[in-house]
Amino acid sequence: MKPPVRHIDEVAREIVEEFEFFDDWMMRYEHLMEMGKQLRPFPEAHRTDEYRIRGCQAQVWLHPELKDGRVWFDADSDALITKGLIGLLVRLLDGRYPDEIVGADLSFLDRIGMKEHLSPTRKNGLDSMIKQIRLYALAYSGEELSS
Repeated sequence: MKPPVRHIDEVAREIVEEFEFFDDWMMRYEHLMEMGKQLRPFPEAHRTDEYRIRGCQAQVWLHPELKDGRVWFDADSDALITKGLIGLLVRLLDGRYPDEIVGADLSFLDRIGMKEHLSPTRKNGLDSMIKQIRLYALAYSGEELSS
C-alpha cells in the first residue's frame, strides 16, 4: 500500500469537480455507485457484527488497520448507493494519519449536495459512517501516543 501524497483538501476538491461535471442527480448517483465498485475486496472474515456500522439502514462494514502510523480501511455494503458513500469516504481518508482523519473538513459533502439529496435514512447512515471512521482514528491516535 502506497501512502497518499495528496492533501485531503486536494482530494476533496477533485471529488467536488467530478460531481459538478454531472448535470443531474441520477448521473451523480451512478458516479457514487462507481466509487463503491472501486473499493478493495472486503475479507469475509471482517463481515462481522464487530465491524458493522450501526445507524445505517443497509448493512455496512468497516475494518480499520493501523500500519506505520496510518489508518487503512476496508469497507463494504450490501446496498449500491451506501457502498458508494463508504467508498467516497475511504477514497478521501484511507491511508491517513489519525489526526488528519479526526480533523478532516468534510464540508465538501455539502458542496456536492450529498446530504441535501440523500434520503433521511441514508443521510443518517452517512453520519454514522463518518462518526465510526473518526472513532477508529481517535482510538488509534491514543495508541500512537502510548507507543
